[in-house]
Amino acid sequence: MTNRLYYGDNLEILRKVIKDESVDLIYLDPPFNSKRDYNLLFKTPKGQQSDAQITAFEDSWHWGPQAEREFFELQAQPNTDVAQMMQALRDFLGTNDMMAYLTMMANRLLEMQRVLKPTGSLYLHCDPTASHYLKIVLDGVFSPEHFLSEIIWKRTSAHSSAKRWGPVHDTLLLYSKGNDYTWNQIYQPYEQEYIDTFFDMHDPDGRHWKRSDLTGAGTRNGETGLPWRGIDVTAKGRHWANPPSELDKLDAAGRVHWPKIEDGMPRLKQYPEDLPGVPFQDVIMDVRPMHNLSDERLGYPTQKPQALLERIIQASSNEGDIVLDPFCGCGTAVHAAEKLKRRWIGIDITHLAISLIEKRMKKAFPYLEAVAPGSKKAQQAGANAFEVIGVPHHLDAARDLAARDKHQFQLWAVSLVGAQPYKGGVKGSDKGVDGLIFPEVGKAKTEKVVVSVKGGENVGAAMVRDLKGVLDREKAVIGLFVTLALPTKEMIKEAASAGTYESPHHGAFPKLQILSIEGLLSGKERAQYPDMAMGGQTFKHAKTENQKADQQKLF
Repeated sequence: MTNRLYYGDNLEILRKVIKDESVDLIYLDPPFNSKRDYNLLFKTPKGQQSDAQITAFEDSWHWGPQAEREFFELQAQPNTDVAQMMQALRDFLGTNDMMAYLTMMANRLLEMQRVLKPTGSLYLHCDPTASHYLKIVLDGVFSPEHFLSEIIWKRTSAHSSAKRWGPVHDTLLLYSKGNDYTWNQIYQPYEQEYIDTFFDMHDPDGRHWKRSDLTGAGTRNGETGLPWRGIDVTAKGRHWANPPSELDKLDAAGRVHWPKIEDGMPRLKQYPEDLPGVPFQDVIMDVRPMHNLSDERLGYPTQKPQALLERIIQASSNEGDIVLDPFCGCGTAVHAAEKLKRRWIGIDITHLAISLIEKRMKKAFPYLEAVAPGSKKAQQAGANAFEVIGVPHHLDAARDLAARDKHQFQLWAVSLVGAQPYKGGVKGSDKGVDGLIFPEVGKAKTEKVVVSVKGGENVGAAMVRDLKGVLDREKAVIGLFVTLALPTKEMIKEAASAGTYESPHHGAFPKLQILSIEGLLSGKERAQYPDMAMGGQTFKHAKTENQKADQQKLF
């Protein structure tokens, strides 16, 4: 199966597209009603107005017709435990934001349980505000006996909070689909304090070691029951852990400790590197949150450290398994899955998130190519492709999106030319600007390119003249007029009359450029402007990973 990135409501995609028992591991970090918006912050060059923010999703769920419909669906579905439990929660909570959130989550968790393989498991990442309610919902969906762990991740070093303990952790709830689930024990290295305490013996060169048994409980009739070096351990009701020939090799290698006391039993010299380390526990304190200058930070406030996702994926899946993130945001889970040679499915409800993940994956893994599903390009790319589904790949699909949702069409069209949405892309007056690009035209010098999107069928020269005025007002050097309808001759003439922008190092560029959606999709048209940073002043780039990197060893 090709890796897939879906734009759309994850409930609909789970129900209509994802097959029963087809996924090995699910990680989800869903939004919650914490009374603030999660903004996707773009990189803005120094000296430019820092207004390029977008509400990737409004972090609140309110009771209304949609919540009522989904609650009715819960009452009608076959899992009666969930139906009764949700009714009890509604009786207790009423029809408030929390109940709307739990209703939304219950419907989706039922679908996630369906698509998991019998050996699969699910990690739900949340904060203490809702973790207790979500655990009740998960008990209903998966059954209490399939609860495996409540994992605490210390997400920040300190937090000042009036009249309560500082909230510094997130919660991850782990459930399995069945009793025989995938589990790979992973370890962390011993801390020096542990080595100093328990590996209390030293070689002449200072290496730490500890004494360990060379025998096991019970007698044996084979080689391990024979005397070695004149010592008969069967008299003590034990047997040698290794045959005498192997014990000779250990002794020759200096791995056997012979005590000075008479009749003392020889012991194995065990070094820290002989043991795998300390198994990871359910309190994670060694994965630090990303600071503002972190190389992997893409500007997404809820972005989780890649090391955390890699640990989860290593523990609960194997190479070639399918990892699903139904709230994939900026794509950390699918990034970690690709790095660890897993297949992956990501779902998000905003075009902006899908565009961000496309850029992230192509930058981090240069061998990957984003393609339309079933296309000739997809067949040619083969295993090096990931399909982007639900995003327009041809003109008819673009027209359909424009007819259904003008705002999402605008956000998608802005991403086609590599721009960030103006003022976050929030609905409202845009003053003729739908997107911004900040190309680097010289050392430490950026300019501004404005983007105007028209999704209607009727466009004319007056709209191009309006964009001329916007260029002057915004002090922009280039304007991109992106149109669903083909431009008229008068529009092309009007654009040409705007003249050119003379770049100090790169020559002349048309000051006003008309780009059709059809031409952008086919690759026959593209925006023209100088950019020494290759988009790095508009979007922060993900770090390039080692191509086809091997799975990290489990310590």
